[in-house]
Amino acid sequence: MIETRMNPRVFWGGSGVIFALLGTTLLMPGRADVVFKAAQSWTIDTFGWFYIASVAVFLFVVLILGFGPAGKLKLGPDDAEPDFPYVSWLAMLFAAGMGIGLMYFAVAEPIQHYISPPEAESGTISAAREAMAITFHHYGVHAWAIYALVGLSLAYFTFRRDMPLTLRSGLSPILGKRINGPIGDAIDIFAVCGTVFGVATSLGLGVSQMTAGLAYNYGLPDTMTAKVIVIAIVMGAATLSVLSGADRGIRRLSELNLAVAVLLMLFVLAVGPTLFLMRALVQNFGLYLDHFVMRTFTLYAYEPRAWMADWTLFYWAWWIAWSPFVGMFIARISRGRTIREFVTGVLFVPTAFTFLWMTVFGNTAISLDLGQAAGGIGDAVQANLSTALFKFFEYLPAASVTSSLAILLVAVFFVTSADSGALVIDTLASGGAEDSPRWQRIYWCLLLGVTATLLLVAGGLGALQAATLLAALPFCFIMLLLSFGLIRQTSADLSGVTLANDAPAVSERLKRLFVPASRAEILRQIERSALPALESVCETLRDEGWANSRVDRDGDDVMLSVDLAPERTMTYRVAPRSRPLAAYTALEASEARRSITWIMGAQTNGTGRYHDLTGFSADQIAGDVLTQLESRRER
Repeated sequence: MIETRMNPRVFWGGSGVIFALLGTTLLMPGRADVVFKAAQSWTIDTFGWFYIASVAVFLFVVLILGFGPAGKLKLGPDDAEPDFPYVSWLAMLFAAGMGIGLMYFAVAEPIQHYISPPEAESGTISAAREAMAITFHHYGVHAWAIYALVGLSLAYFTFRRDMPLTLRSGLSPILGKRINGPIGDAIDIFAVCGTVFGVATSLGLGVSQMTAGLAYNYGLPDTMTAKVIVIAIVMGAATLSVLSGADRGIRRLSELNLAVAVLLMLFVLAVGPTLFLMRALVQNFGLYLDHFVMRTFTLYAYEPRAWMADWTLFYWAWWIAWSPFVGMFIARISRGRTIREFVTGVLFVPTAFTFLWMTVFGNTAISLDLGQAAGGIGDAVQANLSTALFKFFEYLPAASVTSSLAILLVAVFFVTSADSGALVIDTLASGGAEDSPRWQRIYWCLLLGVTATLLLVAGGLGALQAATLLAALPFCFIMLLLSFGLIRQTSADLSGVTLANDAPAVSERLKRLFVPASRAEILRQIERSALPALESVCETLRDEGWANSRVDRDGDDVMLSVDLAPERTMTYRVAPRSRPLAAYTALEASEARRSITWIMGAQTNGTGRYHDLTGFSADQIAGDVLTQLESRRER
């Protein structure tokens, strides 16, 4: 029998929606592009205002949570310590800011706005200034507020409320026990579909740039067949990564990729107009701040233009579709941070790096196009957006080397995005399980490749763009509910009172602070506190008529099982669990030899993370069991 950890309703429901859309694409290949464009036009005309207003709300909510009273709350218990030191955590956020989008649009977007600005005269100094202000707007705090909202919801409800790592958990303050029914399943299905199409869009952009670069530099054909072959090769590499379980290798490859990307940026900064770029960076930031409120709400309502659909609205939808992917990564590394630390780090650190990246590539491209390129880069962008970066490198030293590095960077971003995307989607489709069997990740990995391929064949990048806009629409509504749920839950937690007997004794907490617990010590705590607590609760339940209650041993684990109704059992497992101590560098965090500590963890019904009971007395553990039992009885 095949091992599985899926939530079948979400797994097959999400798959069914995706297969239905892809099947429709296959059945009418000649009309798919027309249908996609019509659907995109309808979405923009009907809901363009909704995307703009929603992103403004997301930014406002994140800032209020981060810098208001809730900012002092921790993503975890009040005594939780961060899994990573501050510098290491910032370095990983910095890594999260990199991706195929920055490689694809670093030159293409500023040049496009320069040669075809929405307001200024084309090809002028005013157009150059407006181009960079628009680019900063698209890659600034608005984008990271979208990611921060989803990441904050996942981290808060997983680490502080001990709920499964799924989007539905963030709606528990609104929906209560209904998050475990069809409504919760629908929420996770929308998240799965949005993530699939968002990641597929990035993969489509990546393969288009790779084949364009191979054609531009090596004369290989840039055809649809070539694109399909590249997708197959890269997705094959991602699947091999899943099969080998080479998470450590992928992390190291990502770190190497990030290092190469930074070196590439520093090279352009050094050989380009360095002093001009430093001045431009400062002025670009000033223009960004000056136009911040206006661009936040700009819709061109009085003079409608297609530019909005092609750029701002596409970006907002793309970020929304990507938000479960990036948000889950950010949440996983942020346990123990305060909300204020989280918001400050997530909003401003990646944004600062992105501004530097876009200034170095964008302003250098505009400067070259005004000077020695004599419009050559702009012509290349208009002819084929995917070749913009390679045409740009022609005007800098060592063009063949930098172009080859760029192709390699996009390829590795492609592999790591597919592998990580499959993991995130699988987590969403498995009820928050973090250790699902490999075949499930392989399934989603293959489906991502098939989705990107079919949408490219059906309508090219335009089809991918339209699919992203459509997939992001329902999830935008969900994100508004997540905002309300976060505000409601943090307000409740701020007004609550934590009793002294709800935590381990002071002496035990001090001991854990300075001396990491060993496995042997945790096993002694299980025998001394956990086992008596479970046996006491079990005996009391039997006295009250709950005859089908029992305590079992499973190796070092102890487990209480209570039959609440026919075919409905609650299990409460206490087990020794290891976790890494805080690392001091991002690289050290991925080392297998990293030091670990042990905790006495508890898990209910085999889902969600183990919450820490280390140092709890038997009475405190019994109280936690009863709390879990009461919550299950109410559902």
